[in-house]
Amino acid sequence: MRIAVYCGAHLGADPLYQETAKKLGHWIVEKNHELIYGGSKLGLMGVIADSVLENGGVVIGIMPKFLQDRERLHTGLTHMITVNDLDERKKAMMQQADVCIALPGGIGTLEEIAEAYSWARVGQNNSPCIFFDVKSYYSPLQKFFDQMVEQKFLSYEDRQLVLFTESLAEMDTFIKNHHKK
Repeated sequence: MRIAVYCGAHLGADPLYQETAKKLGHWIVEKNHELIYGGSKLGLMGVIADSVLENGGVVIGIMPKFLQDRERLHTGLTHMITVNDLDERKKAMMQQADVCIALPGGIGTLEEIAEAYSWARVGQNNSPCIFFDVKSYYSPLQKFFDQMVEQKFLSYEDRQLVLFTESLAEMDTFIKNHHKK
């Protein structure tokens, strides 16, 4: 399986974010999956790529030309795909991914996983979408999604297409159940 991971080009304020990125990288290799991500060597992006590579896994980076200097392209990847812009990157990542996971990150991370989830709701993305909720980072967003259901802007069924969790075991079960459908 190919796992798209969206995450920050910064390390974040808490070392637990880095530890979790490494743990997710180990899990990807342990499960014999491949990592697809934004291609940077900076921040959590670099941490997860390095974690997968150090454990003998496959890492595919997808980065627009204009970001290759600014975000410092990771030069040790298994494969690098250069695209023209961020829209092409998002589409390429979703097309190649079997699962979409967001580690903590900034507005770009949120945009990418939100689009993957939005596309899943309308049948254009068949991948399960997961917020890896390290230290309850995404808890306010989870509450907001639940409020969307309460206020009838999001169906209960569509809300079940996305998981918020800190547990790799729960994530694994969600992925397996999603792919059985």
